[in-house]
Amino acid sequence: MVRIPKDPKEIFKEITEDYQRIFGNDLLSIALYGSGATGDYVPKKSDLNFLIVLTEEGINTLEKAFKVVSKWRKRKVSIPLFLTKSYITSSLDTFPVEFLNMKLNHTLVFGEDVLANLSFEKGDLRVQCERELKAKLLHLRKGYLETSQRAVNIRLLIAHSIPAFIAIFRALLCLKDIEVPAKREETVSRVCEEFDLDHGLFSTLLSVKDREKRLSKGEMDWLIQRYISEVRRLSSIVDKMDM
Repeated sequence: MVRIPKDPKEIFKEITEDYQRIFGNDLLSIALYGSGATGDYVPKKSDLNFLIVLTEEGINTLEKAFKVVSKWRKRKVSIPLFLTKSYITSSLDTFPVEFLNMKLNHTLVFGEDVLANLSFEKGDLRVQCERELKAKLLHLRKGYLETSQRAVNIRLLIAHSIPAFIAIFRALLCLKDIEVPAKREETVSRVCEEFDLDHGLFSTLLSVKDREKRLSKGEMDWLIQRYISEVRRLSSIVDKMDM
């Protein structure tokens, strides 16, 4: 029987030994990021996400990892993000939101903490936030039309889309030099306060995602339309932000 970890820390030693065995000195760092590092991890529901940093030589030998990756996927561990230090440092202007979220919410498992001292240009962050919001807005509109107004489909659209907005929200708080809370609910609350968004709406979206609240077909349809409207308004606000 495959044992799903109740606490991510349960597997730190074993997963480190597995990757040390196959990569040896080419393994520089392992870090847990995402829900497993924020306290939002739910056993059997949440996946565990690891960043694995290899040397330039090690990144060219990923074929060594097939069996280990397959082993851990059975235990709700996503395929790790394999990177090099040079890739990270040269990509901070390209993926600032992603790397900022890793820096804010990660747990060092092994080796060098390559995320701890990363710094970001506010201009790069703002541009990516605007781009991501506008792209997500298009996705929500298209996704809404694909739901055929069925409540179950709308819930899936909300569940799949809201995590990306939490990542953007953290970046938006950084743009305003506001300390980013670890918990997603607190992050949502602070962003709604700072950007004058509908806090009740986003709280309901989180509850629907987590299956804590059941709404009628009409209520779900109203919810997704309000969701789209608020994202459109936020994208306009970010578009006008002066860095």
